[in-house]
Amino acid sequence: MANSKVLAKKELAYVPIIGWMWYFVEMIFCTRKWEQDRQTVAKSLLHLRDYPENYLFLIHCEGTRFTEKKHQISMQVAQAKGLPSLKHHLLPRTKGFAITVKCLRDVVPAVYDCTLNFRNNENPTLLGVLNGKKYHADCYVRRIPMEDIPEDEDKCSAWLHKLYQEKDAFQEEYYRTGVFPETPWVPPRRPWALVNWLFWASLLLYPLFQFLVSMVSSGSSVTLASLVLIFCMASMGVRWMIGVTEIDKGSAYGNIDNKQKQID
Repeated sequence: MANSKVLAKKELAYVPIIGWMWYFVEMIFCTRKWEQDRQTVAKSLLHLRDYPENYLFLIHCEGTRFTEKKHQISMQVAQAKGLPSLKHHLLPRTKGFAITVKCLRDVVPAVYDCTLNFRNNENPTLLGVLNGKKYHADCYVRRIPMEDIPEDEDKCSAWLHKLYQEKDAFQEEYYRTGVFPETPWVPPRRPWALVNWLFWASLLLYPLFQFLVSMVSSGSSVTLASLVLIFCMASMGVRWMIGVTEIDKGSAYGNIDNKQKQID
């Protein structure tokens, strides 16, 4: 579905083009500090109750990307709270999920639990995608009716922890056998999506191509120097945005500095 909303960290709102676009299409941003987010996130979610079109709301309950360091700290928190350890996931942050369920209940009919894996231990990056590299993914999706999720916050939190234990078992099975449970389904190719992209790319890029040709053919050293400068700045900007997607350059959220906050 093209119409999607997401609960994302506030820093992404400042990413040129992508972040600005997300802001204007009413994505929900959070600081990942519950004292600050409680009111603002709830207000934004309640606003979505009256959204005129169907939409998907995406939430990553772990709150950050998986690294071995963050996993080790997360499991220390799980042990301190008396929760079962997870081998392939971080401990889910239950408060954001609970308030999302509370605010969107009776509007959103179901939760779709998705577990994604890339074959052959591939580590996809935006740079790889831009370079045309192919990544092969398997996604396990379960539909959970909203009425099956407890309304009470504590019971909802316990339900989410149980869900992650199941997800961890699915992940372990995938690493052992290379497949998820149930019968796999391969979606058909959609050629019209490619045709549509080629049409708009040609329509929009042709004037830009003409403009670049005219600048190069003008022979002006100032014009050429300006063109090279703009190209270098654009390349640096794109590389910076790509860095946001790389796991080893991710935020410190979930590291040792935040361990005490997680326990609290």
